[in-house]
Amino acid sequence: MAETKKLLRALAGETQDVPPIWMMRQAGRYLPEYRATRAQAGDFLKLCYNPELAAEVTLQPIRRYGFDGAILFADILLVPQALGADLWFVTGEGPRLSTVTTQADFDKLGPVSDIHEVLNPIYETVKILSRALPSETTLIGFAGAPWTVATYMIAGRGTPDQGPAHLLREENNALFEALLARITAATIEYLSCQIEAGAEVVKIFDSWAGSLKGDAFEKYSLAPAREITAALKARHPGIPIIGFPREAGEKYIGFAKATGVDCVALDNSVSPIWAAQNVQVDGCVQGNLASRHMVTGGQDLVDDTRAIVEAFKNGPHIFNLGHGITPDADPDNVQLMIDTVRAG
Repeated sequence: MAETKKLLRALAGETQDVPPIWMMRQAGRYLPEYRATRAQAGDFLKLCYNPELAAEVTLQPIRRYGFDGAILFADILLVPQALGADLWFVTGEGPRLSTVTTQADFDKLGPVSDIHEVLNPIYETVKILSRALPSETTLIGFAGAPWTVATYMIAGRGTPDQGPAHLLREENNALFEALLARITAATIEYLSCQIEAGAEVVKIFDSWAGSLKGDAFEKYSLAPAREITAALKARHPGIPIIGFPREAGEKYIGFAKATGVDCVALDNSVSPIWAAQNVQVDGCVQGNLASRHMVTGGQDLVDDTRAIVEAFKNGPHIFNLGHGITPDADPDNVQLMIDTVRAG
């Protein structure tokens, strides 16, 4: 039953003695079993689009650690690919996409109605997981936020300052907003299909929200999150939604109320004590241990983990990292983190 799942109870606003735990990128290269399955798949994209293998890597950290949540194994750039962008991954360097910087580029993109032809394997992965996960484990779907996805589509790759996207936003705002609207509409359909396939909560990753300053944050991070949240809740009443406007700083304050999300995920640039006083007052928060502790371990990991649990103990909290776990993490440090949280 849903109400027995610790993660869903936190999202419903319940304060628990021991917070539920999951980790961003918990299915990933730090695990030897993941590396073996990825090698079997051939490459990263083939792994994403192989429902049986994608389900397998999603389940691996659940078997190993017993996390309270399992996040679908996929990638935020599958949506641009489904819209018609070329997508490939360069070993050791990351994703590359065909760019959208002109009206002619935009006109080559396909309609939102066509995305499911590409994304159907992802929905099949969700269906497999909804059957295969332990009864106490919550299945989390996700997508990239429109601004973050747009930064990759405009630059063709990740950039340190999202400069190409900011430039297009300033020099051809009509084109920029048309692209954002297309991504927003596609994201609603994509997440809706994940929910129909069995996702019990969805998360919107706005990894580059922090580079939006002033009114731009409200227009291009907050407003799309509100639109997506409202559409999903209209179609799927009661579906919990997690928002992650990474590095939003003081703009974390009021984000839940302004967007309608049920939980705000926090990066580790904000202190847990500050976040408890300013963000958790509006509901559930998620986070926010620094990812470096999964590499370095030791007493610092234990102390910071305890400090986060203590700071957030008086309200609904999901324990997580402030960003994704890195490939150089030690699996034993993950266990130490979990043991520390669950020791109370």
